[in-house]
Amino acid sequence: MANHKSALKRIRSNNAKRLRNKFVHKTTRNAVRVLRASTDKKEATEMLPKVVAMLDKLAKRNIIHKKKASNLKSKLTKQVNSL
Repeated sequence: MANHKSALKRIRSNNAKRLRNKFVHKTTRNAVRVLRASTDKKEATEMLPKVVAMLDKLAKRNIIHKKKASNLKSKLTKQVNSL
C-alpha cells in the first residue's frame, strides 16, 4: 500500500481516469459496431463523421493508437461508400 499522501491521491486519480477511459472506449466501440451494422446509406453517412470524431479523440488521448484509429476510419469510410 502507498505510504505518501501524493501516492494515495495518484491511486485515486488513476482509478478515475481508468474508468473514464473505459467508458469512452466502450461507447466508441459500440458506435463503430452500429455503423458497421447499418445498411441505410443516408443514416451511415450521417453517423460517419461522429464516429470519426470519437476515434480521433481516443487517439489524441492515447486510449488507442493513432494508426489503429486511422485504420478503423479508413475501413469504415470504405464500407459506407460501398453501401
